[in-house]
Amino acid sequence: MTAAPIEPRPPGTFAPGASPPGAFPPGGNRLSGETSPYLLQHADNPVHWRPWNEAALAEARTTGKPILLSVGYAACHWCHVMAHESFEDAETAALMNAHFVNIKVDREERPDIDAIYMHALHILGEQGGWPLTMFLTPGAEPFWGGTYFPPEPRYGRPSFRQVLAGIARAYTEEGEKVARNAASIRDALAELGRARPAEGATIGPAHMDAARAALLRGLDQKEGGLQGAPKFPQPSLFRLLWNEWRRTGDAAARAAVTLTLRRMSQGGIYDHLGGGFARYSTDAVWLVPHFEKMLYDNAQILELLALVGAEEPASPLWRARAEETVAWLSREMIADAADDGSAGFASTQDADSEGEEGKFAVWTTEEAGRVLAAAGLSSSDIDTFLAAYDIRPGGNWEGHAIPNRSHATGDDDDARAALLARGRAALLAHRQRRVQPGRDDKVLADWNGMMIAALCRAAHVFGHPEWIEIAARAFRFVAVHMKADGTAGGGSRLLHAWRRGVRGPAGMLADHAAMAKAAIALASATGDAAYLDDAKAWVRACHALFADADGAFFTTAADATDVIVRAKDVTDGAVPSGNGMLAEACALLWHATGDALHRATAEGILAAYAGGAAEQPWSFANLLVAADILDRGASVVITGDGQAADALLAAANAASGLGVVIQRGGALPSSHPGAAATQGEVAAAHVCTQGVCGLPLADAAALRHALAARGST
Repeated sequence: MTAAPIEPRPPGTFAPGASPPGAFPPGGNRLSGETSPYLLQHADNPVHWRPWNEAALAEARTTGKPILLSVGYAACHWCHVMAHESFEDAETAALMNAHFVNIKVDREERPDIDAIYMHALHILGEQGGWPLTMFLTPGAEPFWGGTYFPPEPRYGRPSFRQVLAGIARAYTEEGEKVARNAASIRDALAELGRARPAEGATIGPAHMDAARAALLRGLDQKEGGLQGAPKFPQPSLFRLLWNEWRRTGDAAARAAVTLTLRRMSQGGIYDHLGGGFARYSTDAVWLVPHFEKMLYDNAQILELLALVGAEEPASPLWRARAEETVAWLSREMIADAADDGSAGFASTQDADSEGEEGKFAVWTTEEAGRVLAAAGLSSSDIDTFLAAYDIRPGGNWEGHAIPNRSHATGDDDDARAALLARGRAALLAHRQRRVQPGRDDKVLADWNGMMIAALCRAAHVFGHPEWIEIAARAFRFVAVHMKADGTAGGGSRLLHAWRRGVRGPAGMLADHAAMAKAAIALASATGDAAYLDDAKAWVRACHALFADADGAFFTTAADATDVIVRAKDVTDGAVPSGNGMLAEACALLWHATGDALHRATAEGILAAYAGGAAEQPWSFANLLVAADILDRGASVVITGDGQAADALLAAANAASGLGVVIQRGGALPSSHPGAAATQGEVAAAHVCTQGVCGLPLADAAALRHALAARGST
């Protein structure tokens, strides 16, 4: 792909026909009526921003102006930087307003829009990131783009004003080149909606073996994670490796997960005072994070902590990080409660406070020492604490210290653990009085679904039944207050976002799939079969709104009118793919119900991408896990009531593998293989797999042994 050439002009000059600074055309900035915190951050810009809607797209078509599309999110550090440098600058805004219809998109609110234009940037041979800056024709077809542009030429990049002037000139004077670029990118984008099958094949063990081998080759053997910097948690990849250890017994796969999780849990990417993990580490040793915290990262890492914690219950680290992360979630990430008491989870916490990245989270030895002394710690205890958390003179990052335990060896004894807990509490209380970073409090159905499912697993593993109630409250919020009007194919349709009483855009595939998984997790955690009805309703909605004839599912619904292509969300990124989550939900529903429709749905998705998975199997991590669950997952059916039955329910939920759905015997559908054999009043558990139910197990220890002995999901 060859982009239309840009002819740089000196900063401060304008392409022919541009208005001078301050001469803004009519229309103004139209973001003040939006609810997205990210859009509201730009509501006072002199740029005449529009939200992504039909009115803005129609304005471009009517005026013939190209669109300048800017995509970011509220917790994005470089989005803030570009806003301060360029979007708040009157001279830059004048150039933008003169030549473009300027549209601002919150990528968390419209992940479908972000995915399309980010892929267009990749087609142009550019590395992705946010803010995403794309230039589109009046018909919303991309023809050139980038990410962050500085206000003056630096980092090997032209200034943003040079880019604006060059694009305006190219669009006016080199229309044929622009049209060719747009047509080439449009043709390439069409591939986003196509399956990649392999004749007669489906995703299976050969793909899993190849993915495991590739990931282990790329592992950082010292620090965990994949080699190099920056380091992202990439939970989908390590979830796959954990499942691979369960499937094959490959000890290297298990070691890769525990190494990565331990180094992350002790590194600066983890907030040792307040709990929770940052989005990524800028270095190769997990020390210096981009300090924003995302709900989706913490949901997936909490699930990993629970999986490993179930296998290694004697290790205090997994329990501590899970408990601290849920404490952060409960303290800082619960969105406004509804009148019925339900409450969803907020999306993100910002990296910046007082205009400075990380200021909220870092320390000097002097400040930390004063706080610890005021809390009554002796000078020797203060020295012990500061050394333990690497809070040293001169700091470990830009003159300040990021608390971390990267150099810790082994677990702390009781006395040392108590001292460190006392110090952390004192520093946290002091930190809470600092200027807080911003919080994006919109509730997203897919991210909430991921956290709900993680809480259900972690609650049983770590013995915190109250976490299930937190999950249930969030579930009720999404199911009730984010339910869209009408139904879809007999299923329940969801919204994607909600904020402060304002209902957001229509739900996408990932919203319905993640909430279906959440419903299955709650059904397993509580034994309440009514949650499975919700899961089935959202799967029906997926068939009605998103299904394609090739067996896979589109990201956006069939009635979406504001996307230039209906893409398919299949490969995993920071969040699992919508098709991967749906395939897993349907595999679990197959084991829970015996309904052939659910198996056929999962098989259709797996077959549709067998070709793609053969080329890059690690990119399809969640589809690979779903394939294994479909083949070797299980339903654990528990009969009877009372403490014995509750103990069996807890034991089944605390298993260290994926792919087990737990049910109460009296609520089984007739298509379930154990519908007749698992009726009774005596407390017992039946492990049912591949259409056959085992003999009853009356003891929780025996059930745990049976699930562990399966050596599988």
